[in-house]
Amino acid sequence: MGKNNGVSVVFVHGGFVDGAGWEGVYKIMKKDGYDVSIVQNSTLSLADDVAATKLVLAAQDHDVLLVGHSYGGAVITEAGTDPKVAGLVYIAAFAPDKGESVNTLIKDPPPGAPVPPILPPQDGFLFLDKAKFRASFAADVDPEKAAFMADSQVPWGVEALGGVISEPAWKTKPCWYLVATEDKMIPPAAQRFMSKRAGADVVEEKGSHAIYVSQPGAVAALVEKAAHKVAAAAR
Repeated sequence: MGKNNGVSVVFVHGGFVDGAGWEGVYKIMKKDGYDVSIVQNSTLSLADDVAATKLVLAAQDHDVLLVGHSYGGAVITEAGTDPKVAGLVYIAAFAPDKGESVNTLIKDPPPGAPVPPILPPQDGFLFLDKAKFRASFAADVDPEKAAFMADSQVPWGVEALGGVISEPAWKTKPCWYLVATEDKMIPPAAQRFMSKRAGADVVEEKGSHAIYVSQPGAVAALVEKAAHKVAAAAR
């Protein structure tokens, strides 16, 4: 079985980005002997993204630790009820409850919370203002890389934000949560609320919303900690 202890790790990205942002975390975890897969979800609708995630789950030979960033947290909350999934890791992510969607979670921002620079919808899709992308999404990412992320945005489907959770996996599976304390997209207070409600094992790290890009070591450390726990429970 090697060092992965029979646990496969599957990463799910969020809105405005694609799976390439996980490369830093991927390299660390591969080096540490884990089987790693990355879902490329279209972010057109929650149902489509859950289906894309389940395709990757179906290909795994081991118990799976499902990791989601941002909107990817909604995807893993819905897809994580799959019997192959042994645990969930949320990285500055939405963790909706039954009947909730990203829309319901963002509709009443707390007073003084930063407002993400989301442009008005175009033909059912959202983009972030390129000029404000780095400050809001990736403030601690290398400026050149942040510019590339801004210029290679994936259109986020309005329908995906409206996708409602039928049965939240965190109610029946162990979960972990990394709070990014400098996040300007999902307020840290909202992250703490969702992680507490989900009964997650929480760590806090100083970082932007794109902490999975800027601090792959911190993210990999939490994922590996979760993988050890999941593997021990399986034994």
